[in-house]
Amino acid sequence: MVDHNPALLDRLTREYRETAVTAGAAVHVLANAGPRGLSSGRNTGIAASKGEFVAFLDDDAVAEKDWLRWFADGYDDPRVMAVGGRTAPDWESGRRPDWFPEEFDWVVGATYRGLPPGRVRVRNVLGGNASFRRTAFDASGGFATGIGRDGDKRPLGCEETELCIRLGKALPGAVLLIDDRAVIHHKVPAARERFAYFRTRTYAEGLSKALVARSVGAGKGLESERRYTTRVLPAGVLRGLRDAALGRPGGAGRAGAILTGVAAAAGGYAIGTARARRGAVSFSSGPIVPLPETGPEAAAPAPAPASAPGSETR
Repeated sequence: MVDHNPALLDRLTREYRETAVTAGAAVHVLANAGPRGLSSGRNTGIAASKGEFVAFLDDDAVAEKDWLRWFADGYDDPRVMAVGGRTAPDWESGRRPDWFPEEFDWVVGATYRGLPPGRVRVRNVLGGNASFRRTAFDASGGFATGIGRDGDKRPLGCEETELCIRLGKALPGAVLLIDDRAVIHHKVPAARERFAYFRTRTYAEGLSKALVARSVGAGKGLESERRYTTRVLPAGVLRGLRDAALGRPGGAGRAGAILTGVAAAAGGYAIGTARARRGAVSFSSGPIVPLPETGPEAAAPAPAPASAPGSETR
C-alpha cells in the first residue's frame, strides 16, 4: 500500500512485477485513493482483498514465519472476528533505553506490559499486527478516517480501537483475540527512542482517545484504559522506585516517564474533548466498496461517511 507517493508507487510496482516473474509469487502494489493516512490506506487494501481473511502488518515490521498460522488457528471458532498478535520492539540502538517503561511500549507500536499473556479475548486488537474476517468489515464498515496516522503529522492512533468497538456493537456476539504466539518485530528508529517523542506520542494518544470516546462513548472507549491507569501504571511506578532504591539503572527515570506519560495523555484527552465539543475535529467511517476489476494498481474509493450528531461525521 502506497500513500499518495506516485514515484514510490511506480518503483514498487516495477520491483514486485520483476519479483513475481522470478519467484512465481505475485504481490499487488496498491495506491491509496482515499484521504491521505493510514486508515484509508487500510480501507483500500480491504476493498482489494479477495479472501476470507485480511491481515495487517506495519511496513517497518518483520513477521515470524508462523505468524499467519497462529492467526488461522483462532478462526476455527466461527464467532472470532479478529485475531491480533504480539509485537516485539526492535530498538535501532540495540537495546531499550534505561528510562523507557515497558508499560508504555505502545508508544513505539509494540505490545506493552499489562496485556494478558497467551491467547485471550480482548476489546481490541493492535492495528500493526492484526487480522480480521473479511465479513467483519461488512458489518462494521472500514477504519475511520481522521483518527489514525496521517503521514508526518502528529502521531495519532486508536483507529483500530474505534473500529473494534464499532464491530462489537454491530455484532454483539463477536469475539476478538490476541494470541501472543503470532509475533512480529517492529523497528524502532533512534528518533523514537528519545524522551521528546515519548511526550509527543503520549499527548497524541490522549487526543486520539478523545475522538474514540466521541465516536463510541466514553464507557466502551475508555473501558480498558481505566484498568491500565488504575492498576498497571501504579504498579509500574512502584517497580521503578523500588529499582531506584536498589541502585538499578533507570528505575527513577521509568517511574518519572510513567507519570509524565499519564499527564501528557490526560492533557491531550482534555484538549481533544474540548475540540470535539466545539466541532473542531471530524472523522468518518462507512462501508467498504469493492474495487473494480481494473488491475492490481487500482485504488479503492473513499468510504462514504455516515451522519453523526452535531457537526461531526463518523
